[in-house]
Amino acid sequence: MRSLFIAIVLFLLPAWTRAAEKAAPAGGAATEQARIEGLSANAPDIFNIGPFPVTSSMLVTWIVAAGVIIFARIACRNVKAVPDGAQNYWEWMVESLHDFLEGVLGPELVEKTFWFFATIFIFIFFTNWFGLIPGVGTIGWGVSGPEGVEVTRPWLRGGNADLNMTSAMALIFMALWLVWALQANGPWGFVKHIFGPKGDLSGILKYLMVVVFFLVGFIELLSIAFRPISLSLRLYGNIFAGESLLDAMSRTVQHPAWARAVFSALLPVPFYFMELLVGVVQALVFMLLTAVFTGVICTHEEAPQQAHHQV
Repeated sequence: MRSLFIAIVLFLLPAWTRAAEKAAPAGGAATEQARIEGLSANAPDIFNIGPFPVTSSMLVTWIVAAGVIIFARIACRNVKAVPDGAQNYWEWMVESLHDFLEGVLGPELVEKTFWFFATIFIFIFFTNWFGLIPGVGTIGWGVSGPEGVEVTRPWLRGGNADLNMTSAMALIFMALWLVWALQANGPWGFVKHIFGPKGDLSGILKYLMVVVFFLVGFIELLSIAFRPISLSLRLYGNIFAGESLLDAMSRTVQHPAWARAVFSALLPVPFYFMELLVGVVQALVFMLLTAVFTGVICTHEEAPQQAHHQV
């Protein structure tokens, strides 16, 4: 149910932060402009649901989320004691993520937050790889020019190559991070964690360091405020750069027509293998950073005096 909730939110939030787009020129001018500028930073509108515009990136996120949910339901439809097939793969992925996150968050916190971190990794991972399927970004509406048909409005586009999508995930995490932080520390504990003295200090040194840690707290608040920006731009930048690279390689040879047809398919192939690795790494990085941010604010080391007393 929680995975379904996060999928629904991922469906809708990109539209809330969607940027306005400029209309592309028609005819040969659009073809030449697309060739020079390369991949557009804005995902084009595909259709509208009433006043609600649906972009090519949003359509990809819907397809991926629906595919993951359906696959999970199929894999868990007839659970066996000795898993095989889809159930075996799904259990391997979930158990591997759980064991990995348990080492980062601890056994107590991972039970509370695993649903989000596992969902976000699986969603980013499959969205990144879905964007590498041939036809994504190359099939859609276009215009005819002297060098053939140029696609100016693709029907599908990599979901994480849209800053709206990565910003949506980062904002969802920050909202959950604040909830988990307040649940673990309480309002006063949260403030104390940010501004309070760190370490085992005593005497006059403790009071002198209060001023220092108070100033450090403001720096910490600034870094927290920039976390959604860094998370969204890191993922977006890597995925958009990869798609731009593949697009540039496919446009390297323009003449003659037969060479363009051959090399537009062959030149990007080596970079596809690199992007497969990037898709996995970026999903892991996003999940790991968000997990570390959560672990730092929600877990606390036992005081030395208390640990010695218990022993």
